[in-house]
Amino acid sequence: MAVSPDQGTWIITSFTVSTAIVLPLTGWLARRFGEVRLYVFSTLLFTLASIMCGLSTSMSELVFFRVVQGAVAGPMIPLSQSLLYSTFPPEKKGLATGLWAMVAVAAPVLGPILGGYITDNYSWPWIFYINLPVGLFSDFFTWRILKDRESTISKPPIDYIGLILLIIGIGCLQVLLDQGKDLDWFNSSVINALAVISFISLTFLIIWELTEKNPIIDLRLFRSRNFTIGTIAISLGYGVYFGSVVILPLWLQTEMNYTPTWAGIVTAPLGIIPIIFSPIVGRLMGKIDLRLIVSTGFFFFAFCSFWLANLDTDVDAKTIALIRFIQGAGAPCFFVPTIAIVLSTLPDKDIASGAGLSNFLRILAGSFGTSISVTLWTRRESFHQSQLVENLTLNNQYTIDFLQKLHTLGFQNKKDYAELYQTVINQSYMLATNDVFWISGYIFCCLLALIWLARPPFLAQATDTAA
Repeated sequence: MAVSPDQGTWIITSFTVSTAIVLPLTGWLARRFGEVRLYVFSTLLFTLASIMCGLSTSMSELVFFRVVQGAVAGPMIPLSQSLLYSTFPPEKKGLATGLWAMVAVAAPVLGPILGGYITDNYSWPWIFYINLPVGLFSDFFTWRILKDRESTISKPPIDYIGLILLIIGIGCLQVLLDQGKDLDWFNSSVINALAVISFISLTFLIIWELTEKNPIIDLRLFRSRNFTIGTIAISLGYGVYFGSVVILPLWLQTEMNYTPTWAGIVTAPLGIIPIIFSPIVGRLMGKIDLRLIVSTGFFFFAFCSFWLANLDTDVDAKTIALIRFIQGAGAPCFFVPTIAIVLSTLPDKDIASGAGLSNFLRILAGSFGTSISVTLWTRRESFHQSQLVENLTLNNQYTIDFLQKLHTLGFQNKKDYAELYQTVINQSYMLATNDVFWISGYIFCCLLALIWLARPPFLAQATDTAA
C-alpha cells in the first residue's frame, strides 16, 4: 500500500488520539468490568485489531483499525501496573515495578530496530501480524493466573457529559500536537480552531468532573500530595526526555549525514543499562529513600543534557554513543521509583484510576515535549542563522580566511559562497541543538528539587518495614 507522508502521519495520529482519549477512562472501565477482564479483553481486541491492520487494503481501513487498536491499547499500560501491584506481595512490589519498567524502556529501543528489520526483509503487514502470538500468549496466561483474583466490580452511572467533553477536548488537543508543525502552528486557522475547542472543552471538563458525583475521571486523586508531585515529575521528566530523544537522531540524520540505521545504532545504547538495572533498582526501592533514587536519575539526565549541549560538529559517533549509554543510567532511577511515588498513598481501589490518569498525563507530556522541542529547534536555528549571516561580510577576517581556505581546496565560481552558506546552516542547527539540551538540563535540575516535596512513607519503604 503506497501512501504519502501526510497520509502516513494519520496512521500514527489515529492511534495516539484514540489511546489518549481512553487512557484516563481506565479507572472507570476497571470498576465497571473488572481489572482482569478488562485487561484480557483489551489485549484480545488489540491482537484482533492488529491482524485487521495487516489485512487492510485501503488507507481508510488501516486508519479505522488503528483507531480501534489505539482505543483498546489505552487500558493495557495502567492495568499492567495495577495488576502487578495487586498480585505481588508487599515486599516484592518494587521488584515487580522494576520488571515492568525494564520492558517499558526496552520496547522503544528494540521496537524501531525490529520494525525496520521486518519491513526491510518481509513486508509492512508483518509488523502487525507479529502481535498475534504475543497477544494470545499474554491473554492465555493472564486469564489462567489471575481469573480468580478479579477486582471488585461496581456499576457506576455513565458520566455522558464528562465523556463527550473528554473525547472532544483530548481528541482536538492530540490532533493539534500531531499536526501543528506541518500546519505551521497558530498561523493555521485549523490549529487555532482546534486550540479554542480543546481549551473550552477541557476547561468545562475539569469543572464538571470536580462537581460530578460519579466522575468518569477522578480528579480528586490530586488531593494526594505524592500522587500530584509524582505525576508532575514523571510527566515533565518524560516530556523533556522524549523531546531530546527525538531531537538527537533528527539532528544526526539531517545535519551530520548519518543514515537512519546509523543514527539508530548510535542512539540505541540508551536502552542497555535500563534493561539490565531496572530489576535491581526495584529491589533497592525498599531500602533507599525513593526521592534519592529519583534524584540520581534526574542527575544523570541533567549531566548528559549539559554534555550534549557542549557538543560541536566535530563530535564522533563513539562520543555520542557513550553519552547515550551513561544517560541510560538515569532511566531506571527515574521511571521505576517515580511510579511507586505516584501510587504510594492511593488505596487499592484507586490504583487503576491513578495509573491510568498518570500514564495519560505522561504520554500527553511526551506529545507536548516532542512538538515543543522540534518547534524550538527549528526556530532557534533560524535565530542563530540570522545572527551568523550578519557577521558574514568581506570585512570579517573569519569570512576572508574561510573563503581563502575554500579556494585552496578548489571551490571556485561562487561554489565557495554556497559552501560557506551550507556551513552556516550546519552550525546554526548545531547551536539550536545545544540550546534544546541546555534547556533540558535546567528542567531536569528543577525536577531534581521538586521530587523532594513528596513525603514518606512510600509504599516500598512501608512494606519493607512490615515485612
